[in-house]
Amino acid sequence: MKRTVYLNGEYLPEDEAKISIFDRGILFGDAIYEVGGVIDGKIISFESHMARYHRSLAELQIPEPLSEDEVLAAFRKLIELNNINEGLVYMEITRGAADRDFVWQEGLKPTVFMFTQPKPDDENHKVKTGVTLKSAEDIRWARRDIKSVNLLGQILAKKIASDAGAYEALMIDSDGFVTECGSMSFFMVRGDQILTRPLNNNILSGITRKSIIALCQQHDITLIERKFTLDEVLQADEAMVSGASSYVFPVTEIDGQTIGSGNPGPWFQRLYDIYVNFARTGAI
Repeated sequence: MKRTVYLNGEYLPEDEAKISIFDRGILFGDAIYEVGGVIDGKIISFESHMARYHRSLAELQIPEPLSEDEVLAAFRKLIELNNINEGLVYMEITRGAADRDFVWQEGLKPTVFMFTQPKPDDENHKVKTGVTLKSAEDIRWARRDIKSVNLLGQILAKKIASDAGAYEALMIDSDGFVTECGSMSFFMVRGDQILTRPLNNNILSGITRKSIIALCQQHDITLIERKFTLDEVLQADEAMVSGASSYVFPVTEIDGQTIGSGNPGPWFQRLYDIYVNFARTGAI
């Protein structure tokens, strides 16, 4: 069954939605995107996604094409039209179309498109089995804090992981410190402390990550933001990854080495339960 997608204010069958070959998103990756998780047919952490939407557009000097209310209305309509109970809704904004030139023209009209994806049937099973990671060199550009569509570094890292039979890549910077995963945030547990890398231009401000940090504060769980090496991670008691549509997954193996007991641990289970409850009660 064909999906209905959104393109510049229209709702169309997916095979009828077309954009120009001169769109700067295609020519230069001159675009940003947002991915919102959907649970029970509702959008998780919409306000946080919109805060990042505003910031990313401002950093790239792309004018905002839609208000928050317009984005919310489009998200909800796509979720309804495509009957998404659990999954994601994706939105991309490019600077627009013009003849190829590195320096953009002023006054371009941004291109906006959106689509939905249901959550794969096997994804929820990973909560019980855990996932494996493969380390890879982090070769991305220096402004990873902007949610741009420049994802070639992530693509190459995730291919390394896939070729090794791993679920996701764990990226390591040139100084030997863990940054984040190919498309997820990363946490590890040492004793009674949860650790994650501090925010700066080197990692994306993951919305699920942001929620987990806030929930730890609310539930008196010690979470420390500091740098750590792959060697430290391999000695961790537990490890976890988080993302918009996957929520939180336990990590049971990295580079072929078992993490902790090799099974989803108690800190993961506690965070998972807290987060899913938060997502369900706060989704709109």
